[in-house]
Amino acid sequence: MVTLSKIYTRTGDAGSTRLSDNSEVRKTDLRVEAYGQVDEANATIGVALAIGGLPPRVVEMLQLISNELFDVGADLSTPLHPAPAWPPLRIEQSSVERLEGFCDELQEGLPVLRSFILPGGTHAGAQLHVARTVTRRAERAAWRCVEEHGTDPEGGVNMAAVTYLNRLSDLLFIMSRAANGTDGEILWVPGTDREKPEGAR
Repeated sequence: MVTLSKIYTRTGDAGSTRLSDNSEVRKTDLRVEAYGQVDEANATIGVALAIGGLPPRVVEMLQLISNELFDVGADLSTPLHPAPAWPPLRIEQSSVERLEGFCDELQEGLPVLRSFILPGGTHAGAQLHVARTVTRRAERAAWRCVEEHGTDPEGGVNMAAVTYLNRLSDLLFIMSRAANGTDGEILWVPGTDREKPEGAR
């Protein structure tokens, strides 16, 4: 149970903070950067939900994901330990597989893409593109965390949390297509109005 009786504590004024295992680190630690960017990604999803106009099934999925992203942040904030005093909150493969199932479900009926899509569309659809890019950034931050701390059972990073972010960014792209509809999709035209190289189609 989390109890938040007082929001400001002054404990971080010296540039340090505590991870979920109560170990003290600098606020510039890559774990802090990673779970902070996960929090930002979650906030962008909150904006998409607040805008409204999303398909009910997408809303249902996003509400679950928004809750689960707190689990991702807690996971990244807890170094691996071979014998923890209590079971830490970890992302498991089943959560990754659920995202893959969501991708397959929403992908059904969508036409195959022949190029990348320019971000935009409805307000909610465009916001899902923002959420997608922020989630990609969070994934890169998580990978930097892996490079710094490794994946060893002692002090490492749970790779399932990193994989979750990868699958989520894919899902958010598919969600943007489902939200916008595909009839008005604007595809990327490489080179725009430049003359095509000789022999190019």
